Amino acid sequence: MYLSFVQLPLTQRKFCQSCQQLLLPSDWREHGEHQLLSDISITQLRRPSQLLYPLENKKTHAQYLFADRSCQFLAGLLATLGFRRVLCVGTPRLHEQIRLTAPGEKSNTKSLLLDIDFRYSQFYLEDSFCRYNMFNHHFFDGKAALEVCRAFLQEEEGEGVIMVTDPPFGGLVEPLAITFKKLIAMWKEGQSQDDSHKELPIFWIFPYFFESRICQFFPSFHMLDYQVDYDNHTLYKHGKTGRKQSPVRIFTNIPPNKIILPTEEGYRFCSLCQRYVSLENQHCVHCNSCTSKDGRKWSHCFLCKKCVKPSWTHCSTCNRCALPDHSCAGPKDGCFICGALDHKRSNCPNIGISKRPNKAVRKQKQRKSNKIKTEPLKDNP
Repeated sequence: MYLSFVQLPLTQRKFCQSCQQLLLPSDWREHGEHQLLSDISITQLRRPSQLLYPLENKKTHAQYLFADRSCQFLAGLLATLGFRRVLCVGTPRLHEQIRLTAPGEKSNTKSLLLDIDFRYSQFYLEDSFCRYNMFNHHFFDGKAALEVCRAFLQEEEGEGVIMVTDPPFGGLVEPLAITFKKLIAMWKEGQSQDDSHKELPIFWIFPYFFESRICQFFPSFHMLDYQVDYDNHTLYKHGKTGRKQSPVRIFTNIPPNKIILPTEEGYRFCSLCQRYVSLENQHCVHCNSCTSKDGRKWSHCFLCKKCVKPSWTHCSTCNRCALPDHSCAGPKDGCFICGALDHKRSNCPNIGISKRPNKAVRKQKQRKSNKIKTEPLKDNP
């Protein structure tokens, strides 16, 4: 499809905005009453994320696309770190940025996009795009696509490759971690026994409040202070302050002292931590670390023996720091079925009894509902 489309004269290159589809001349009649874009240039074809409408179904695969600032920073950082191949898992904007070169020039970096959005298959050949579900490690085009990914990871005996992923924030960390470990295992298959201790370099882009969960599955990961922002998200924007700053960060197994963050965007190098941090992230002498996670200046609590958010205060009832208007009641203790305090719901001896009546009631209601639907309507007297 793509090769046939680019060979058309400029005046015959059309894109259907209604169907989100590139059109060949044989398709024009079928889309005659749709909203069309004409004279699609090669430059536009190289930026498909600007032609396609972002998917907005939050329950399935809402798409938030990197802003140019973050995209250019990531592409520049990868080049500075010397990576020659980038596996882009759910990062179409970064894939585009890496492939963008001046006319006639050849890029030194190759990129393979794995993404669930089938619309990108119109714009890329099979060796640069695979339709992929990152939650269950499924390649929609079967073994052929899997082998494309395997060859990409194992090229040059696995040297010079990094995986960059930006999963949906509503996704659970555990299935994502399982999938990423399968990609890591695929990369390791091409390693020699002498390199068995090496790790596949990874950038996992996710909100900072998932730090403990991510590090639970990948203990070698560190969180960078860099704030990633998005074009089509109302909250995750650069330049905001306080609690309105983007909470999205980069988690990586690359040593933080090797990653330079832009000072012109408000980052500084902490000589004690040996890493770049945000300007407001002050070094705590008691914790011996720059402790802020959200870009604000945190305060040290001597009772909790750690730094906490500036809006938190120590509660003597809960014996911990929390928001001033928090509830001290805490979660309800005991069993939700019988109310006893010596066990939880899962171990309640009455759990079977409580389920049976509820199931019977549901079945009875269902029978009544079906009966009402099937009974013929009677004329009113």
